[in-house]
Amino acid sequence: MTESSLAAAVRDVLAVDPESYRTDAATDADFVLSELSDGTFDNHQSILGLEYEFYAVSENRWNPGDDGAYGLARVPRRLLELIGFEKELGLHNAEMTATPQPFNADGVRAIESEVRSQLTAALDCTAPEGLRLVSDGLWTIPPTGETAREYLTDSVDDDGVRIATNMTDAVRYHAMANGNLADTFRVEAPHVDIAAETLMPESLITSIQPHYQMQQAMDLPRCFTYALRLAGPLLALGVNAPFFPPDLYEEGVDPETILAEGWHENRIAIFESVLNTATETDKVAFPEDIDSLETAIHRVVDDEVIVPMDVDRGDRFHDNFATLRRKHGTFWRWVRPVFGGPSRSAANARIEFRPLPAQPTVRDSMALTVAFAGAMEGLTRTEHPVGDLPWEAARDNFYAAMHNGLEADIEWILADGTETTDSTAAITDFLDHAAEGLRAVGLDDEAVDAYLQPLMWRVDNELTPAGWKREQVRQRLDEGAAFDEAIHGMQREYIDKQSETLIDGDFREW
Repeated sequence: MTESSLAAAVRDVLAVDPESYRTDAATDADFVLSELSDGTFDNHQSILGLEYEFYAVSENRWNPGDDGAYGLARVPRRLLELIGFEKELGLHNAEMTATPQPFNADGVRAIESEVRSQLTAALDCTAPEGLRLVSDGLWTIPPTGETAREYLTDSVDDDGVRIATNMTDAVRYHAMANGNLADTFRVEAPHVDIAAETLMPESLITSIQPHYQMQQAMDLPRCFTYALRLAGPLLALGVNAPFFPPDLYEEGVDPETILAEGWHENRIAIFESVLNTATETDKVAFPEDIDSLETAIHRVVDDEVIVPMDVDRGDRFHDNFATLRRKHGTFWRWVRPVFGGPSRSAANARIEFRPLPAQPTVRDSMALTVAFAGAMEGLTRTEHPVGDLPWEAARDNFYAAMHNGLEADIEWILADGTETTDSTAAITDFLDHAAEGLRAVGLDDEAVDAYLQPLMWRVDNELTPAGWKREQVRQRLDEGAAFDEAIHGMQREYIDKQSETLIDGDFREW
């Protein structure tokens, strides 16, 4: 799509009446509620799905040397289509969507096999182009010859429409920067200074997003309650984004201050602040509990309108609520309910779990995905008392994990009803119940251990990917490296180790 045609498409979006759009979404909500009442969204078993994001770097084969190795790289659109990955916000992004599978032993194996096979094939295709896909939470080395600030802020004005140079040509992304939002999208994190006229600062981050589909749609509010209680301890286990590209830090800040005051998971801060500083309401947020299906659906309807795009309605089942689905695309909550299905028989209600950064290896990303789904089964089957943990405590756990990873105080209620703020006790308890949930859906002890032991190792060794990165930077600073050299050296070491372990190893080998 050329700049002018993209700008024209953005103008068409901005001409859509927001109130009419909201009215259509409300009508769609009535349809969904009616079908929910009829049992259309019920299924005979739980289903597991996964979205997995990557960013691309240059292997710098034509100009070898540490100074240019692994700089961020734009993925040619033809290559993205060839490897079967989807576009994301930035030109450097690529997203894999695994086929949803029944949540049982064979289904879990199928998802992992699909991820491995797709990723292996993708790496085989990108290698001849001098590119590598990286599984990580936040990139820190900008493209060769550019600063991170330049890459994130570069844009052009096309007859009054602001077009981000390095953003994919999806109309909705560009429309957000040209609608009724603030003029700047700013990151708010300790000692970081970056703002842009477009959404591009959000493209710093990558994630994994498990989807858990419950058997009975009516169980969604109860499952949602447990998912919110899991968010803090699971994030504490998975933190992987402690540093920004060095040129985005404020000038004159001492590296020791950044290490002392920086957060373990800046993905959370980036997504929240970039959108929330530009919107009237805090659209990116830790959501409140849901007491009914009606509440879940009407929260989407009542959410602030950002991109009121027209929709095409065809003959598929989910075309009956196409506007609601479109509006859900800007319903940014860290955990969110989803109602979908292209056919009546495929209709489903599920929970999309969004707090987790991509991990050092496929096995680690799968470990967090399977732990989440297993815990959803194990906690709900036993009516675990942590479901009674006050919502405020669950929210505070989430942001404590963002700040401090495994060092956070996690408030939890153990299976015997004992209250604790010991993160190790909380994580051990929920992993125990994840194990029980996995056994309940058919995984044997060997398979359960294969998925959960990498996470328990992190607890036992008090080391997360974010902690590893912080140790790497600390070591380089102690050896006399400048702060930018320390971060870039850490990142190159991360990618080197990942190149040896991404498909068949795990973080314990690092």
